[in-house]
Amino acid sequence: MPVDAYSLAAAARAALSEGGDLARAIPAFAPRAAQQDLAAAIAESIERRDALVAEAGTGTGKTFAYLVPAILSGLKTIVSTGTRALQDQLYHRDLPRVRDALGRGIRTALLKGRANYLCRYRLEKAKGEPRFTSREQIALFQRIVAWSGRTRLGDLAEIEALPDDSPLLPMVTSTAENCLGGECPFWQDCFVVQARQRAQAADLVVVNHHLLLADLALKQEGFGEILPGAQAFVVDEAHQLPELAAQFFGESLSARPLVELARDAIAECKETTGALAVVQGPARALEAATRTLRAAMEPLPVRATRQRALAVVEVSEALEALDRALEEMTAALEALRESAPGFESAHARSREFRARLARWVGRPREAVVPADGASEAQEAEAPPSPAVPAAASDHAAAEAATGPARARAGGAPVAWYELSPRGFRLSRTPLDVSGPLARHREASRAAWVFTSATLAVEGRFDHFAAKLGLVEPRTLLAPSPFDWARQALCYLPPRLPDPAVREYTRAVIDAVRPVLEASGGRAFLLFASHRALREAAEALRAGPWPLFVQGEAPRGALLQRFRESGNGVLLGTASFREGVDVAGEALSVVVIDKLPFAAPDDPVFEARLEAIRRAGGQPFRDEQLPQAVIALKQGAGRLIRTETDRGVLVLCDPRLLTKSYGRVFLDSLPPMPRTRDVGEVARFFGTGE
Repeated sequence: MPVDAYSLAAAARAALSEGGDLARAIPAFAPRAAQQDLAAAIAESIERRDALVAEAGTGTGKTFAYLVPAILSGLKTIVSTGTRALQDQLYHRDLPRVRDALGRGIRTALLKGRANYLCRYRLEKAKGEPRFTSREQIALFQRIVAWSGRTRLGDLAEIEALPDDSPLLPMVTSTAENCLGGECPFWQDCFVVQARQRAQAADLVVVNHHLLLADLALKQEGFGEILPGAQAFVVDEAHQLPELAAQFFGESLSARPLVELARDAIAECKETTGALAVVQGPARALEAATRTLRAAMEPLPVRATRQRALAVVEVSEALEALDRALEEMTAALEALRESAPGFESAHARSREFRARLARWVGRPREAVVPADGASEAQEAEAPPSPAVPAAASDHAAAEAATGPARARAGGAPVAWYELSPRGFRLSRTPLDVSGPLARHREASRAAWVFTSATLAVEGRFDHFAAKLGLVEPRTLLAPSPFDWARQALCYLPPRLPDPAVREYTRAVIDAVRPVLEASGGRAFLLFASHRALREAAEALRAGPWPLFVQGEAPRGALLQRFRESGNGVLLGTASFREGVDVAGEALSVVVIDKLPFAAPDDPVFEARLEAIRRAGGQPFRDEQLPQAVIALKQGAGRLIRTETDRGVLVLCDPRLLTKSYGRVFLDSLPPMPRTRDVGEVARFFGTGE
């Protein structure tokens, strides 16, 4: 039975208190006042169906704090986490413990995006395709085939030996574009359909932000039939949401789906007489055009604006050739679409990809192939596009095209590209997603709880709330229970040069060496650039501590080796800022070389700053500074993970003390003592006089 609404907050407090349900059932559980306050605030939001923004400092126990009122409420609840790894941890470890402790027999479900589930149809197609490049791939594919006959859920995470970036994954999973839907011969046994059915029937569903946002943005991940029924949403690791939302309310076209389209079309020809003669030429031309475009973009920066790409004649010509190849592919598939569901799907994908390409290039509306089945006349009736702010040298003119994502996000998106070693992605990203997020939230008529260890800047939530379109939400700062005065020390090395000088990284390493000697290694060093990372790795190679460098091994393996070493030194860049969770003595020092201001070559960020400037705001104060503060808090949060951890946070950037904004960073960090004396660091570790 659900708890009476008026007593939900009290019941949540009681369950988390000394002698409560969790203390009785979970031996390691320790009551925490901040956790109880957070649980009560979440319970009140569930009662009122309003929005709560809550920062829960490391060690608060926010997972239990939101699971308890969610389970006690008896309402349909969606819990969204930052990554699939956190999803699995929450669903398989934390949720069962809390549910059993409370004695509530609620139905639960774990739902991931379709790319996590085996597609039986594509597996069958792959069996007859000689697309393997090594014996290892063949052996792994055979392992997938054997597993497919005994799996109950079809979740590829069950195959431990299958890497996240395995080239086999696109062969055995579906996408929203290539799924055959009800036309699929395996529809009745589809793992994605079964997962959705379990989620629809469950009282509490665990998803991740990618799935939640894909569905909110109408990307057809198939969660839409469940969202309307939810009465409460809990978004954990909510600091990630604004940037992820911009991706999902935009659109992109990348190399891999184009190549997959060509290969899927060829694979469909086996069962249709005469089809190969029609498809083979356009398919080969599409693959060749994709490779040619990537080669033409080789001299360009890794990421920049559309204007930068179109200024290169070879790139413009390659884009035109890609458009012609998609046009030819669409025409070839048009003649075959009635012969098999696979051809129908490939035809729809080809038209959609051509439409995305036209929108990215900025071709006039009448040249865009409608991607949603609308007529040319209907497309022409769409309202004209408003002008785009003149930011990042790519926004002086109005967008020439519109599209589904544009209508959802409101305002013209930024067109930009990004290169990977063998591919590319052409993206259109909205500058502001607060409007569509607010509309979806209001339409849900549900409670929304946004929580993370890093949401506030100087104790305020204005920046985060504005990003999500939240108007004066209820807020809560639940402080960490750690004894920061005893457990931690913040060291600000003296006499470091300006971070812009070429010798800065070497000066940082020289300043950090005495700290590493005092701690005996056991350190995590975060760098603002890959160049600085490489320079630091070279300087520390000859040191007495085992060195673990980002990129030299898979992330999981690197972290495991670092933990097991006992005295290792781990080097990483911004992508390692989150997810490094190493409790105990193995990580006793965190070093941050520079204040983590966003890279100046990010075209979306630059466009956002320009839009703020044109609206009369102050880009540094309103966007750059708060973003950097949140990022610094994320890095600093790697240091103290439990009540027994001790460690030193080393902040090398001299601007913390020489610039007026340095105070904002320092005031947003946990209340740990600060020093500029390396001798005090040595005494902290018991190695000094």
